[in-house]
Amino acid sequence: MRYRVPKREFEFVLREVMNIEQLTQHPGYEEVTWEMLQMITDQVAEIAEDIWLPSNQIGDQIGAKFKEGEVTLPPEFHDAINAIRDTGLVTLFAHQEYGGMGFPTAFEVLGDEVMCATNMALATMTGLTKGAYRCIHQYGSEELKALYLPRMVSGEWFGTMCLTEAHCGTDLGLLRTKAIEREDGSYQLSGEKIFITGGEHDLTDNILHLVLARLPDSPKGVKGISLFLVPKFIPASDGSLGERNAIRALSIEEKMGCKGSPTCVIALEEAQGWLIGEPNHGLRAMFSMMNHERLAVGMEGVGIAEIAYQNGLAYALDRLQGRDLKGARYPEQEADPLIVHPDIRRMLLRAKSLIEGMRCLAVWTGISIDRSQIGGATREANGELVELLTPIVKALCTDLSCEIANDMLQVYGGHGYIREHGMEQLVRDLRIAPIWEGTNGIQALDLAGRKLPRDMGRLLRRFFHPALEFIELNRDDTNLKEFVEPFAKGLRGLQKTSMFLAQKGLGNPHEIGAGATDYLRQFGLVALGYMWLQMLKVAFAKCDDEEFYEYKLITGRYFFERVFPETISRAVAISAGAKTMMAMPDAGFAGDYRFSGS
Repeated sequence: MRYRVPKREFEFVLREVMNIEQLTQHPGYEEVTWEMLQMITDQVAEIAEDIWLPSNQIGDQIGAKFKEGEVTLPPEFHDAINAIRDTGLVTLFAHQEYGGMGFPTAFEVLGDEVMCATNMALATMTGLTKGAYRCIHQYGSEELKALYLPRMVSGEWFGTMCLTEAHCGTDLGLLRTKAIEREDGSYQLSGEKIFITGGEHDLTDNILHLVLARLPDSPKGVKGISLFLVPKFIPASDGSLGERNAIRALSIEEKMGCKGSPTCVIALEEAQGWLIGEPNHGLRAMFSMMNHERLAVGMEGVGIAEIAYQNGLAYALDRLQGRDLKGARYPEQEADPLIVHPDIRRMLLRAKSLIEGMRCLAVWTGISIDRSQIGGATREANGELVELLTPIVKALCTDLSCEIANDMLQVYGGHGYIREHGMEQLVRDLRIAPIWEGTNGIQALDLAGRKLPRDMGRLLRRFFHPALEFIELNRDDTNLKEFVEPFAKGLRGLQKTSMFLAQKGLGNPHEIGAGATDYLRQFGLVALGYMWLQMLKVAFAKCDDEEFYEYKLITGRYFFERVFPETISRAVAISAGAKTMMAMPDAGFAGDYRFSGS
């Protein structure tokens, strides 16, 4: 596999489109100069390209090894973690009082893209550690923060998220893990968790598990769930490791992909833990972690799509197959390269236009998180925009990126299907992303069932208003007119669909469920269209400066001509309603089959 960090693309989105340097005007970001960001990007690129990428295929081939409750990972994974520890890169996004550098989320999402592109299995564990850090920072006591956070920031200790049980996945109200308060104020936890990414490994001295559990006499359902910090080793007040806690891995899963990342079954056998946040308010604390994780999972998609695109492009440029339909493009060669063929170009241009749009959308979400945290008049508006965009980024970016990875494998033909070129690993690794952190169907229900009707569409207005303002300001721009007009139609179509679902859903919740996935895709493509308008506006202003901007115009034109029209078919599908979807009796799905329970 080959990979180069797309630094020029990063600069374009961060600096030219999203104006990240404006953040330096606010307290906490004064040192985040563009020169500093460039220096860090160069450092990340060197580690990702030279150390993380070579470790990726090794992790797939060797995988995590489980023996007698212990999990070992390949030596190359240790080298990769040590590389970011030794350079201090793990400290970038943490708070300064705990040893971090306080870099903005807008930059973090691109770091996630790079690490996921080069070793997704390993990046999932570092990403979960960042999420656990945020949760403890926001909801943990001062004593817990002082003890645990500096060691998470340094990379000495990793974190996990322990939600799922064998009988409950999305429906956390069914969970059975129990917690009983001890005399010293800590808690005793008993139960079993499954699908715990990084639940056991040898990369760090300690692993900090954030565990959802029930207190005695707690309310039923999700209102009776509390959150606890359960360390693998119980540390002393000075951070030195004490006795092994009564939490252990029973096994690791045999998986389709991400084989270098151990997915564990975890048993808590009266393990000692400490309450995070208020009793019976564990979901609120956990979701402070999960929302960032959903953005990070979206970037898993963008990262894998980017490396798949780079390799698909390289193969299309190099592989000689057939002749251009108009005649030999390179008559001096025995055949033309794949890239002369329209269908190959279709897959490459679709990938390129979607990747650049998704990256921009994720950075916009990240910078909105940053703006929501620095106060001021726009704090609430940015926070609500993030709430709206989070399920879109998670679901849209992972669904589209799975499609891109499959297309790039298709560019390789049969060579993509075998292990030699590494393309099939990308397809396998990424397939978990639409499932992780709430399946994409759940993200769609969150968008259509919760975000759409909330406060009479208040969250939707956080997107519609700036998009409509852009249309008004630029509808007479001769350069942008060919793009603004289809976007305006697409935006009106999205508004109509939103109204249709809101009205129909009041009388029949099945209408929301039946249209949710199509609605998220329609909304997501319109959001990508808005990102492309902003990118095109910059590109037109600078197209005489370098070819980079001319290529942007071509890519954006492809998006609006060949990709954006999908918004129409999604709207048509939604308008069909739930009647046909719900008409089939449960037994009708089985037909002649005889399944238990049918």
